[in-house]
Amino acid sequence: MPVNLSAPDAARLLPVAGVELGTARAGIRKPGRRDLLVVRFSEGTRAAAVFTRNRFCAAPVTLSREHLQTSGGELRALVINTGVANAGTGAKGLENARQVCDAVAIALGVPIPAVLPMSTGVILEHLPVERIIAAVPEAVSNLAPDRWLEAAEAIMTTDTLPKAVSRRIEVPGGTVTMTGFSKGAGMIRPNMATMLGMIVTDAAIAPALLQQWVRRVADASFNRITVDGDTSTNDTFLLVSTGQEGGTGQPPVKIASDTDPGAADVLQALTDTAIQLAQAIVRDGEGATKFVTIRVEGAGSEAEASAVAYAIAHSPLVKTAFFASDPNLGRILAAIGYAGIDDLDVQNLEVWLDDVRVASQGGRDPAYREEDGSRVLAQAEFTVRVVLNRGTVATTVWTCDLSHDYVSINADYRS
Repeated sequence: MPVNLSAPDAARLLPVAGVELGTARAGIRKPGRRDLLVVRFSEGTRAAAVFTRNRFCAAPVTLSREHLQTSGGELRALVINTGVANAGTGAKGLENARQVCDAVAIALGVPIPAVLPMSTGVILEHLPVERIIAAVPEAVSNLAPDRWLEAAEAIMTTDTLPKAVSRRIEVPGGTVTMTGFSKGAGMIRPNMATMLGMIVTDAAIAPALLQQWVRRVADASFNRITVDGDTSTNDTFLLVSTGQEGGTGQPPVKIASDTDPGAADVLQALTDTAIQLAQAIVRDGEGATKFVTIRVEGAGSEAEASAVAYAIAHSPLVKTAFFASDPNLGRILAAIGYAGIDDLDVQNLEVWLDDVRVASQGGRDPAYREEDGSRVLAQAEFTVRVVLNRGTVATTVWTCDLSHDYVSINADYRS
């Protein structure tokens, strides 16, 4: 069961001017389920993206990079399939991705380089191109601006719930609307995770600034989560600006630089939306029963803080202790110790579980009682806070526990 996460209310997912979404049943892996999504964007829409750093990146990632470079960031359509990742498929996989983009471009009457593909699912299998292309007309016929929930459902794999969020804010110059979705539950590790995500806003954000912002937003959200430490082949996060009037009678809010009126508020809203989508992935992590915030403070650098946070978040021993609500907290100390800070003074650090200090002065805190640790770990959500006391840098990572169900889900993944 997801941790304090429920399916979004379709009525609360706001249409974004210049965006229409349609789904279809292509029969890619499971007959009868919606497994193909086409998104159409109005003329003038611009996109920026960050992709997986896995060297074995999937064909759609390679082609999306190529298309964004060729089009100069113009985006007119997005096509996403679930069931087959089209990764580890060589030249044929790339050609299959091209055929799908070509079919969508023809169906919508848009330039081929302005179509971006995404795929998610099983690696080392080829796309059923004929079935996907045959289903494109159905998806196109279903295009509508209010189908965000249906779109989020169509891209799920082992997700148990769709993930979508909207925000609307007032800034100098007008109203800004943004809506986004994400998918992911396993093979989740930063840079990026096995996730697909997109946030669309009707604000007119300058292309150069959009490219800067997509990295900042990703670094604060999708690059701060981990479920199992595995980096996927298909990760893609898109930040999209339609620059369209949203029905208010006012022109779209234009943002050309960080110093423009309202720019900081829009960036913060985009970041908050991405954080909510990223955390939803962890809350819906495969087999997850706990949502855990790892906060490292007092580090000498961002690299130090991240190293400690991820050492804790990736430790199977720590994560299984979380699952059991077992305050076997020596496992956390061990993870801190092997995080790679060679001159770390362990006598000077502190470890907290919520408001309970469990370790100080190189060992168990004198006031710590194991029943207090058990009480914290029994909660569905809690924070592990490590204070290194060697600098002023802090970072946060979100993770989950490791349960029996994680093993079962991944043992049966291709069933």
